[in-house]
Amino acid sequence: MKKSDNPADPFKKALAEAAKVMADDPELTVSYTVDPSGLSGETMRLPQVSRRMDREEVLLARGTADALALRRRYHDDALHNRYVPRGDMARDLYEAMETARCEAVGARHMPGTASNIDVKITHETLRKGFDRLKDPAEAPLADAAGFLIRHLATGRDLPGPAANVMNLWRGYIEQHAGETLADLDSVLEDQAAFARLARRIIEDLGYGDQLGEDPDNQDDQSEEEASQDEEQSEPDSSGDQDQDDSEAEMDPDAEQQDQPDQMQVTADEMSDEDMHDEVDMPEADAPLEPPPPPPPSEADPNYKVYLDAHDEEVAAEDLAEPAELERLRAYLDQQLEPLKGAVSRLANKLQRRLQAQQNRSWEFDRDEGILDAGRLARVVANPTTPLSFKVEKDTEFRDTVVTLLLDNSGSMRGRPISIAAICADVLARTLERCNVKVEILGFTTRAWKGGQAREAWLNDGRPQQPGRLNDLRHIIYKSADAPWRRTRDNLGLMMKEGLLKENIDGEALEWAHRRMMLRPEARKILMVISDGAPVDDSTLSVNPANYLEKHLRDVIDMVERKKMVELLAIGIGHDVTRYYERAVTITDAEQLAGAITEQLAALFDKDPRARARVMGIRKAS
Repeated sequence: MKKSDNPADPFKKALAEAAKVMADDPELTVSYTVDPSGLSGETMRLPQVSRRMDREEVLLARGTADALALRRRYHDDALHNRYVPRGDMARDLYEAMETARCEAVGARHMPGTASNIDVKITHETLRKGFDRLKDPAEAPLADAAGFLIRHLATGRDLPGPAANVMNLWRGYIEQHAGETLADLDSVLEDQAAFARLARRIIEDLGYGDQLGEDPDNQDDQSEEEASQDEEQSEPDSSGDQDQDDSEAEMDPDAEQQDQPDQMQVTADEMSDEDMHDEVDMPEADAPLEPPPPPPPSEADPNYKVYLDAHDEEVAAEDLAEPAELERLRAYLDQQLEPLKGAVSRLANKLQRRLQAQQNRSWEFDRDEGILDAGRLARVVANPTTPLSFKVEKDTEFRDTVVTLLLDNSGSMRGRPISIAAICADVLARTLERCNVKVEILGFTTRAWKGGQAREAWLNDGRPQQPGRLNDLRHIIYKSADAPWRRTRDNLGLMMKEGLLKENIDGEALEWAHRRMMLRPEARKILMVISDGAPVDDSTLSVNPANYLEKHLRDVIDMVERKKMVELLAIGIGHDVTRYYERAVTITDAEQLAGAITEQLAALFDKDPRARARVMGIRKAS
């Protein structure tokens, strides 16, 4: 078998095998993706691990794998759903406590998992800003309850941000549910008993009205009716049946307690020691020294990043609660009500132009496919005639992906970002109808005038020309494979106060290009929408004035030189033709919908002269 060129592959393989052992599920499929981590059926999604194998991303992958594997092993979905409350707040509390239970049970049997999961908790709580919270009203009660369950069950101190949230609510929780929590240790390894205890805690905290009916009461009524029927038919068998039921209920616990020690030792060792060895020395025939990490930018090896540990690639739904996204989306729709008619007409125009170029064509008289209804008459006339099928020919649009990269800088605040959001929304809907996949991305920074990267630079004595000096925030509003209907509310995030900050275009463009290169589609189109040159005050104050602009030009040159992605840009009140070879500039944000429509329609035009004429493209001077 050919040896992989990616130094991270041996680590990924070792982590996947360890996860299967911990989950006690050899059929589990483990994948590494930029999408949110989680379990779906027989598939476990883990955070992506790059070739550089940074310590932080390696530890995060290990912690996520351990957490998901423990949930797979100690959690029963059917039992969980039986006791799940109906109200939103009660359900959040119930879910958080069950997650904490699975991780605590795992920590008891496999202590090495606890420190790994601490890394995952630290990453998530820092991303949510839990370390800065000072008022219980700002801290989520559900998370605090889950952290308290984990702390009480394991006796371990929580990571700082998690401990902060727990302590903000701990007095309140223990005041109202302290007596119930005293029974925690005795029910921790029994999911059904723990679910009942969790429902009691939820009621103690004042959310009993959201629990719904008690499933145990319903079962008691059913058992009572069944026992009455049995007494009438076989009065002597009830005692034996009750004893059998009791033994059946005890079987799951007995099976968990009788698990071979060898499996637990193997999983524990893989979590804490052997997998660390995999990182240092992936294979026996690997070189004695690991290869040097790749430069921060493929386009310019001299481009420097002072600290990338706090950079963030995040899904839009992780930056706001579902209710807030829904509210922001309603606000966005309200802001653009006057434009909806014009935008819809442009969308219909684009769809007609695309569909006119992908007229359906069929191959007839095939042995399989879609039944050819037009030829059924001859079958009726002569039943011995075989059925005829037809197959639709592929069109050039079915193997295409379009990425919209939106500038989420502060200068886009107001009408420009609103129109950009609604245009992205309409574009995704329209192209989805034409079997073209669409990805919507945004880019900004996590802070104004430098974030934790600048603080680290200041603490290090302000070394000269440090390179990029801010923390990136790259946002995935819609992945290419996600249906539009599931991501519609995500675009409302652009209306969130405080989201739009600085813009570092070069790294964002390189990020979007890397994502597209991983796509299987044959044709890839990347459209950038921006209203200005790259600007980050923290970076430009201590580097050459053209530092970010030069990097953007280098990235554009790399993309256009590789010719794997078709790159074009729209500038809002800003002449982007001096950067991009194929670009158009508009003077008013309200022209954006028309510009996007014309550009995309022209891209799908088979006549290159017509394409150039419609787009009004001119080369950068």
